[in-house]
Amino acid sequence: MSMALYAASQRSSSTEAGRVTRHSFSFGPHYDPANLGFGPLVCHNDDLLDPSGSRPAGYPEHPHSELEIVTWVLEGALVHTDSAGARHVVAAGRAQVLSAGAGIRHSEVADPASGRCRFVQAWLTPSEPGGAPSYVLGDAPAPATDLVEVVGGTGLPIGTRGARLLVARLRPGRAVALPDDPRQHVFAATGAADLEGVALRAGDAVRLDGEGGRMVTATEETELLVWSFGDRRPGLG
Repeated sequence: MSMALYAASQRSSSTEAGRVTRHSFSFGPHYDPANLGFGPLVCHNDDLLDPSGSRPAGYPEHPHSELEIVTWVLEGALVHTDSAGARHVVAAGRAQVLSAGAGIRHSEVADPASGRCRFVQAWLTPSEPGGAPSYVLGDAPAPATDLVEVVGGTGLPIGTRGARLLVARLRPGRAVALPDDPRQHVFAATGAADLEGVALRAGDAVRLDGEGGRMVTATEETELLVWSFGDRRPGLG
């Protein structure tokens, strides 16, 4: 059983024209062999896009394979286009899951009409490799006073067995119980909270292994993102 705090100040970052990305795990040139992932979660990026420049802000078309790619928009709107023919505007309060399967190309750029865009994107390893790529977009339940399933469970389908993304928007003083699952990644996207004596500020994360059921109490207006993994079988890491 373990609980480890990863402060925002410990995260590496990448900067391109119109984009700043903060990485929770080893990513691209920011290689860290001690921080390659957490169970099936191999990427957890926090992107801020400024569409005021002369070029689209974000990620031009690029390939992926063998990944489940989950995007949660916190602010503004993101335009998703992929080689399977999908093109959607993903606004705050909507979630998308792109199953890359054997291979797909896609682009993600800020919608200029919506101004600045901030989104958190997670990459997970699929339970079954290969197959045809797929895409699903949905309106998430309003995560007002408790954790609600956005992806996995009763939320959007994902090809990683036992994985769930839960989100809550909490007022100061509101407490929620984390799922009773063996492994969880708890991220304070905004605000501040207390996880049974561990202070979380915006951008901080806690990784729990064998520590399900703990309580999180908001100390400011807080948006909390929790990846919970309930599958104990070998291969979760």
